[in-house]
Amino acid sequence: MKIETRNTILTIVLGIIIIGLTYWLYDSLITPYQEVKEREAMTEKVRQRLVDTKDALIQYESVHETFPPTEGGLDSLVQFLKTDSMMIAMGDSLFGSTFDVFNPDSLVYSPQPPYPKFEYALNDTLRPQIYLLTIPGSDDAIGSLERTTMRNAPNWN
Repeated sequence: MKIETRNTILTIVLGIIIIGLTYWLYDSLITPYQEVKEREAMTEKVRQRLVDTKDALIQYESVHETFPPTEGGLDSLVQFLKTDSMMIAMGDSLFGSTFDVFNPDSLVYSPQPPYPKFEYALNDTLRPQIYLLTIPGSDDAIGSLERTTMRNAPNWN
């Protein structure tokens, strides 16, 4: 084999290897970054759903002068959203950022698979009443059961 032919074949093979390694390097950098961005977007959606649930709890309190009880509290909240005429009329504008079409039944569920229901607890021994709204399997929460200064406040700010 002539030296020019060997050099041409070697140049082509090395060029293909360089292109393959370049793609592999690019993919190894971009794929994890995209996964992180998707995870951040989902975290933001979940937090927004928590904030919307908090807003609904505040509306419930303004009408009933108390938060829903711990037992069945989120079910009471959903029932309130379905039956209160103001919430029916304003549901899309109040909660439109998380929903394409407002659905009161899904307000108390996380938009992240496996779609767990939020956990809610009320401390009605203090004045003003305080509550804790959490997501199972996450550290994100709104409110506190001990500190009135954390009333309606998210813990991720």
